[in-house]
Amino acid sequence: MTTTISNTEKRASDRATDQYSLQTGDDGTTLQHTEQPLREATICVVGLGYVGLPLAVGFAQSNYRVVGYDIDESTVDQLQSGVDTTGDLSDDAIQDGDISYTTDASQISDADYIIIAVPTPIDEDNRPDLSYIESAATTVGSKMNPGSTVILESTVYPGSTRDVLVPALEDASDLTAGEDFFVGYSPERATPGDDAHGLADVVKVVSGQNEKVLDDVATLYESVVDAGVHRAPSIEVAEACKVVENTQRDLNIAFVNELSMALERLDVDGQAVLEAAGTKWNFHDYRPGLVGGHCIPVDPYFFTYRSAQEGFEPELMQMSRKVNESVPDHVAELTIKALNECHKTLRESRVLVLGLAYKPGVGDVRSSKVEAVIDTLQEYEIDIEGFDPFVDDETIEDRFGIHAQQRLSFEGIDAIMLATPHEEFEGLDLEAVSTELAENPALIDVTGTLEEATATDAGFVYRRL
Repeated sequence: MTTTISNTEKRASDRATDQYSLQTGDDGTTLQHTEQPLREATICVVGLGYVGLPLAVGFAQSNYRVVGYDIDESTVDQLQSGVDTTGDLSDDAIQDGDISYTTDASQISDADYIIIAVPTPIDEDNRPDLSYIESAATTVGSKMNPGSTVILESTVYPGSTRDVLVPALEDASDLTAGEDFFVGYSPERATPGDDAHGLADVVKVVSGQNEKVLDDVATLYESVVDAGVHRAPSIEVAEACKVVENTQRDLNIAFVNELSMALERLDVDGQAVLEAAGTKWNFHDYRPGLVGGHCIPVDPYFFTYRSAQEGFEPELMQMSRKVNESVPDHVAELTIKALNECHKTLRESRVLVLGLAYKPGVGDVRSSKVEAVIDTLQEYEIDIEGFDPFVDDETIEDRFGIHAQQRLSFEGIDAIMLATPHEEFEGLDLEAVSTELAENPALIDVTGTLEEATATDAGFVYRRL
């Protein structure tokens, strides 16, 4: 027999109400599709940050009607005025298609699909903080209509969709997941600042609470992701795959970071070692560096936290985190040693930090490990200045507590630290730069972007990880 939704629960839009019906049989309630074209669906993206905004724009450019919802009035005001708040898209792109931006939660009720893309940070004890998901789910649950499908994109530990998202949605809506509304999970994979690995270019992992929902969610994402989708057999598999991807990178980077520190004490050229080892066909090419950002330094804690709850402590993952968290102190130590070798008095030295964002090509300084390097150097009363072509001066001064150069100047500088290797820095004429610096300058090239021989020929004391 067919069970219909009561009139009081029907969608405001006839188009939306027609998308689903509920059929109850011997096997229980299952989701049924009508012949309505998918492009007629309305999508609401909750959270318009570095994940949510590109997602909303991508669906709008694929001819969906999109509502972008965020609680931050400043973000929404800028988007409404045509300003790309991420810097990864463009002002034209955010207005391309049938897309609107709002702080009005009532517009969530217009949506057939509601995609939650809110932050999931860790607290000061490195424990996952899912409060943003709970808050978003409460808002969504209070506004969504029966028949809606809610898809979580935020990074979480396995079981979070079932144990955190679903109860919050049910409590706020008085609806039942799997009967009155439906749930899926698809971890974000796009890379900010990387045009070659945006939403359309990276295979999307998708999952649903049952096969019908999985098919529906997969079809939705296939319409915007040119690279295709991978159908995970369960929501927990999809949740785990995201944290595993970045935990693997954390492990590999930790190995080369520890290797770099060990080889430095052995007075062996670490970069030359990696180049030599890289000639073997099955050697994995990773380079040492600061591990910042919102994913690699964070995601391992989601996995280790959940694993520890079940009585297993993943020691290798925990040790990798400790190694990578120690790198800022090591970079500061390299800088101090270089200044000493140049016969500089630390409290009278001026160090110019080039690049303060957490990765090349972006202006995001949140979770940048350059901050930890600067903090350590300031303990020795070293005068620090900063320059980053992607970060505005006010942000540099407020975030790092240093003087921001409006125009790049090397005059009187004792040491240059190339911390974030933006492409703009790769062509530095070290011979010309050295003429502006103080006598006996140092160059701390954190990622080995510049040629050591060129630097030493130009008169620099050169150090790198």
